[in-house]
Amino acid sequence: MRFEGTIKSWNEAKGFGFIATTNGGQDVFVHVSELPRGAGLPRIGQAFSFELELDREGRKRAVRVQRVGQPPVQRHARPSERESRSPIAVIVGVLLAAALGVGAYSKLSGPIARLVAPESAAAQERVPDAAEAAPLPTTYRCDGRTHCSQMTSCAEAKYFLKNCPGVKMDGNHDGVPCEQQWCTSAQAK
Repeated sequence: MRFEGTIKSWNEAKGFGFIATTNGGQDVFVHVSELPRGAGLPRIGQAFSFELELDREGRKRAVRVQRVGQPPVQRHARPSERESRSPIAVIVGVLLAAALGVGAYSKLSGPIARLVAPESAAAQERVPDAAEAAPLPTTYRCDGRTHCSQMTSCAEAKYFLKNCPGVKMDGNHDGVPCEQQWCTSAQAK
């Protein structure tokens, strides 16, 4: 139900005022956000029509305010925050979140999986072959050494066998160098 009244007071700095109703009832609070857009600020004595709602504390306030004598302004009801999002914005948001999640998962899945997920008993018992061995440090460099007696560790011998030409460290050609001097454990094979 619409009511009519005139602006009784207006606080321009705070953006609100009061409407005196034509039926002589209690003055009604009105906020600038309820006034028609583009019509400027109201003047004392200016006539408006409005609907009433109760605020959170149960006081009357004017809503959907219109100037008397002007055609009604088409206003959309204020949608909730969830309804105000366009479908495209929601889709873009979901895709962005998914991309960030995939990126984070791919960055962290290896280190976290190794820390969190225990290896199965079969994986713990299996001895990795030379191709699966952990990457060797790059502190070694090919410098002309070719024999096991010139190496200082199994890791160094493996690096030379894999990366340096002309080495003579794998007599039985099984991919494990210096089996009698450096790489003697079962895990080296």
